[in-house]
Amino acid sequence: MERPDERSDTDLLARARGGDEDAFVALYRRRQGPVYRFALRLTGSPAAAEEVTQEVFLTLVREPDRYDASLGPLAAFLFGVARNLALRRGDHGRTFVPIDREGADANVHESLVDRRDPHGELDRAERIERVRRAVMALPAHYRDVVVLCDLEEVSYAGAADALGCSVGTVRSRLHRARALLVEKLRASEEADPQPDGAGRRRCFA
Repeated sequence: MERPDERSDTDLLARARGGDEDAFVALYRRRQGPVYRFALRLTGSPAAAEEVTQEVFLTLVREPDRYDASLGPLAAFLFGVARNLALRRGDHGRTFVPIDREGADANVHESLVDRRDPHGELDRAERIERVRRAVMALPAHYRDVVVLCDLEEVSYAGAADALGCSVGTVRSRLHRARALLVEKLRASEEADPQPDGAGRRRCFA
């Protein structure tokens, strides 16, 4: 017999709509973490992120027909609801939020630092910290696409659905956002230069 955690999001949601509590619990456990992380980066507050996440899943219970599978994946719909709730709260982009050092977050940070650096973990942590702050300092519409596409690894189509824009807009915003990150990191390094041979290298090759 197929277990709940082996079913698709769409199947779990359909079963949950029919009153299957186990299906809803399985769906919540699968998607709660990414939705919470996304809300945390938008609101800057763990408490606000928890409230937003709770409201996102309550939306599935109260208004199950709001999600239309023909318009995109459920994950994108959940991110879109979370973003709208954060905007209504007025918390969107309010505060710098630490970003996890593991998983997709670490991958995007590593892609922006020089892997040839022979120095230790402290130096790497300092460079990742600069990238993290640069991401959160981006204008909201650029930060959203970086968080969705680079950190949460949402497809361009999924990000477009979540943000209510075209795939072309997502691509252009992401391209511009990455260019802004390069500029911000270079400016940060120029403002806090390290002498050659002091155990630190440039953040970019």
